Amino acid sequence: MAENQSRIINIVANDNALSLETKRVLKQRLEKNGFFVPKGFDKAAELIICVGGDGSFLRTIHTYDFPDIPVIGINTGHLGFFQEISPYQIDEFIFKYKKGDYQTQILKSVCAKISMKNEKCDLFGINEIGIRGNKSRTIHLNISLDDSFLERFSGDGILVATPAGSTAYNYALGGSIVDPRLDLLQITPLAPINTTAYRSFTSSVIVPPEITIRIYPEYTFENSILIISDGIEYRFSEITEISLSLSDKKACLLRFQHYDFWNKVKSKFL
Repeated sequence: MAENQSRIINIVANDNALSLETKRVLKQRLEKNGFFVPKGFDKAAELIICVGGDGSFLRTIHTYDFPDIPVIGINTGHLGFFQEISPYQIDEFIFKYKKGDYQTQILKSVCAKISMKNEKCDLFGINEIGIRGNKSRTIHLNISLDDSFLERFSGDGILVATPAGSTAYNYALGGSIVDPRLDLLQITPLAPINTTAYRSFTSSVIVPPEITIRIYPEYTFENSILIISDGIEYRFSEITEISLSLSDKKACLLRFQHYDFWNKVKSKFL
């Protein structure tokens, strides 16, 4: 086994029947080509192969705390925007990987620093971080960019998306698609209220990477805020401030040599 230690590849799969069968075939083909696939997650691996959909990819990144190991996905889900390979392309992938015919794509995350009355914590999102009122109540948020007041938002909440996440929930909300090679954050409203009583932006706002988005909640009913990081929900009480900015935490994707983001957009959305 010693000769295989530098060629370790982790396989992570969801419980879907197609994913489990793909994992079985993939493990067999990798081992036939001289790689070692451990039973558990090995931090010494040179690659993580994630079998599933985009949700499986995001769970893998969070479960293993934004690993430095590159990740490539085999799509057994629906959209598969992060996933690079189809199950029928396993042999082609192994051939290209052994040749070094690939490139890496770095995805930066957004960090939310949450200040509460008696404690603080940090959350990270590759796609986005959403802020909503608990129990779907209307939420009021005072939003500043650094120390410059932007608006008193009223509505269901806001989404702060990275370029990688611009094609996910952000896109469904009417936000802009952003090339992931850009460093920026996008603030997109969720059901904003724009009346004589309330004035909220009804379209997304794009800010540069050095800006910190500061949010100060106003409480009308219960003192609770729901924060969603890449689909994972967290509930916090007595939040006094949420500061969001681009983070140094990142995910590293393995892409085929001729990967093109806009071709991916066309194939998935048009």
